[in-house]
Amino acid sequence: MRLAIKHVTQYDYGVPATYALQQIRVRPQSSNSQTVFDWQMELENAHIQASFRDQHGNFVDLIELAPGAAHVRLSVTGEIETRETNGILGKHMLPMPLWFYLRQTRLTQAGDEIRTLIEAIGPTKNDVSSLHQLSAEILQSVSYTTGETSTETTAESALQHQSGVCQDHTHIFLSAAREMGFPARYVSGYLMMNDRVDQDASHAWAEAHIDGLGWVGFDVSNAISPDERYVQIARGLDYAGAAPTAGFIVGAQQENLIVSLQVQQ
Repeated sequence: MRLAIKHVTQYDYGVPATYALQQIRVRPQSSNSQTVFDWQMELENAHIQASFRDQHGNFVDLIELAPGAAHVRLSVTGEIETRETNGILGKHMLPMPLWFYLRQTRLTQAGDEIRTLIEAIGPTKNDVSSLHQLSAEILQSVSYTTGETSTETTAESALQHQSGVCQDHTHIFLSAAREMGFPARYVSGYLMMNDRVDQDASHAWAEAHIDGLGWVGFDVSNAISPDERYVQIARGLDYAGAAPTAGFIVGAQQENLIVSLQVQQ
């Protein structure tokens, strides 16, 4: 499937920033499930200081905002050919060892809520069926509800309040999968919706490593493994490690954020 993507992020400040440095992860890479044919990034009132690959293999650009800029715009456009792999990404290819993806983070740290969830699904095996069962239990326990969580919400908190969005479903899955002994990682990217072109935000799902299969994707929010409608952008231990933008800003006030995203064939 050939997908065309246009993603624009615009910041307007009532009081401009005096200095800002941001890491951005918005450049996809080719893999066994996707081939990048074209990808362009444009910056307005910002410039690239450095580009590198992080420990998860993501393309990262370090950008500096122009001093005193009251308006900053990041635009990416491109075309990607995706392939159906039934959610299977294959063997681990990165230099980062698999045991690293068993680490919990502040956002995924397991507590009583996560352990109760694991107990609810009963005895588990080291196979894909256990993780599909986990995914279904999370979706049944945590309704997809916007506006009630943020990027700082932990897996424990979202599970306790029984509401959240795709990043919360993903954090809960990661927390539980790691407790069950599966290396697991967060994925940020895009999903072509069947009923719309314009979207409000990018998407998130999980990947877990299973003996004999390698990395396998699980989109808890949509109760499926990723298919050819999905485009991978970045991976990490949690949202913080795969976020499209992360860094610091000095002096800016009254920020207004506008996001425009289109994903279509």
